[in-house]
Amino acid sequence: MVDRALTFADPEIVKMLKDDFVPVAIDQWYQRQQKDAEGEFYRKIAGQGPRKDFEQTTQGRYICTPDGQLLAYNNNRGPERIRALMKAALADFDPDSLANVQPIDDGPPDAGYVRLPPPDGLMLRVHCKVLEGHEPTEDWTAVFHDAIGRDNAWFTADEKKQLVRLMRRGGGSFPEPIALRIVRYHLTDFTRGEPPRWRANEVKSWSLRIDADGEVTGKVHLETADGTRGYQANLIGKVVLGDDEVVQFDLLAKGDFWGRGRFTFHAPEGRFPVAITFQMADGTDEADHILPHGAKGYLPGYYDLTN
Repeated sequence: MVDRALTFADPEIVKMLKDDFVPVAIDQWYQRQQKDAEGEFYRKIAGQGPRKDFEQTTQGRYICTPDGQLLAYNNNRGPERIRALMKAALADFDPDSLANVQPIDDGPPDAGYVRLPPPDGLMLRVHCKVLEGHEPTEDWTAVFHDAIGRDNAWFTADEKKQLVRLMRRGGGSFPEPIALRIVRYHLTDFTRGEPPRWRANEVKSWSLRIDADGEVTGKVHLETADGTRGYQANLIGKVVLGDDEVVQFDLLAKGDFWGRGRFTFHAPEGRFPVAITFQMADGTDEADHILPHGAKGYLPGYYDLTN
């Protein structure tokens, strides 16, 4: 997010990316561990840089040739450095070398890292915004003040059917698999980095109900044992059915958040208002197929809420 606001908002960098490079965005947590052609190609590139221990993060920006020769590496913020790095890499690149590039025999992907939305399930786009509370700053952290976090929420076909049956019966309390996945994995401040998930014992209370007309209301209280991080919010929304299918799913959680996680620095002091929205996705956006953050590392655990 910081890179998008600072580095990749620079017009000259954007033009070079469009005209002179093939941009690729990945989550290196996967590629550095995958036992397949994609993982091998990434490790070939990253292994030429300063971060060669694939048991640790290899995060950064890599510029390479199509056959995997590393031309430049950087992990700093700021358009000036990245612009200079890209120009230097272009100067070092020999276009004639493309004639000898051989295609990669990709083979089957590492099944342990294939993460796909559930077939015939329900996909939601999730957005998060800190509404106010940041103290004015003049350094790069100012980009957090207007940041909007993006995530996905996935639900299985059976869970979607549970919701449909509930509405057909006149409404009631949301099916627990849907409600608790929303509460534990998505009602958090993810505007500044990767947030921690809420543990089962940190869900102090929750209610999420839907009536026969699809009107959704609810409340939630989430808080760590030491009280240093929490969220208390009201929820409202609307779900619409058509031919026994969910055709609209809108949900808003709004309330007071406090604290930060291990990777979500620069939170406002004290309590601050946070809004989180859920909106039905149709899968046409490539980003709809990105794994929910709460499922990273162990997708079955995202669906199994008993731990």
